[in-house]
Amino acid sequence: MSDFTTPVWGYFVGVVAMTGIVWCLWLLYTQRRWLGKAPANEPTSTGHVWDGDLTELNNPVPRWWTVMYLLMCLFAVGYLVLFPGLGHYGGTLGYTSADDLQRQRAAQDAATRPLYARYENMPVPDIARDTRAMEIGQRLFLNNCAQCHGSDAKGAPGFPNLTDGDWLYGGSPETILQTITQGRHGVMPAWNGVIDARTASDIADYVRSLSGLGVDKSRVFSGKDAFGTYCVACHGADAKGNQALGAPNLTDDVWLYGSSQRTIEATILNGRDNSMPAQEGVLTPAQIRILTAWVWRQSNTPGQP
Repeated sequence: MSDFTTPVWGYFVGVVAMTGIVWCLWLLYTQRRWLGKAPANEPTSTGHVWDGDLTELNNPVPRWWTVMYLLMCLFAVGYLVLFPGLGHYGGTLGYTSADDLQRQRAAQDAATRPLYARYENMPVPDIARDTRAMEIGQRLFLNNCAQCHGSDAKGAPGFPNLTDGDWLYGGSPETILQTITQGRHGVMPAWNGVIDARTASDIADYVRSLSGLGVDKSRVFSGKDAFGTYCVACHGADAKGNQALGAPNLTDDVWLYGSSQRTIEATILNGRDNSMPAQEGVLTPAQIRILTAWVWRQSNTPGQP
């Protein structure tokens, strides 16, 4: 009930749950009492007739059905006493789905710990040479990373390609390990209100020219001048970026959102805000280490830097 921010909702859920059970019992009792007034073995008509001879009758429900219905209501009451289901009341057993999930995770970790134990302190390049570890790493990637980076690790607009050797924060095993463990939060400030659309277009032309893309050469000079004023603090005077800040290299024709003039202008004016979620607490340290080796291997040959 994390979406419900006031205690009222807890009481509301409890009242609805108990009202439903009481209503079912009342309905069963009143209907059987009313039907029981009819003469024995003589069904009564509801007065509804179709096609001249098809009559709807009122017959008492079978006894077995009534007993089953009562047992179901009794089960519902017992369940609500033992388990959480009445709003704020937690049940006599103290069960929570969060605790159950933690127990399942603990059991799974205990069962898989021997499998991962050998990789806990192994250097990442050595793990990358281990065939079995790479099979595990691929499964970890597909289960935890492919939603953003794609099943082939080649990314998508806004999500980096992990196979091209181009890294925002650096591609060393230690850096990748830190990225996966702690996550990243990269922000490109919006310049809308500081510069006008014409200046943003000039900068976009200059940036595109650094990767050999087609540009309006008459605007490159003014774009370079504006770049030196607004962009060098993060991307550097040579526009090759700053991995300490996660500022991308703008000279290698590798683009996170695309290289079109309009896309670059939108990035300059509106900024970008990207977040890589931390996997610490989701994956074990050994799993993160294997996943690091798998990601590192996508753009490196084991044994080479």
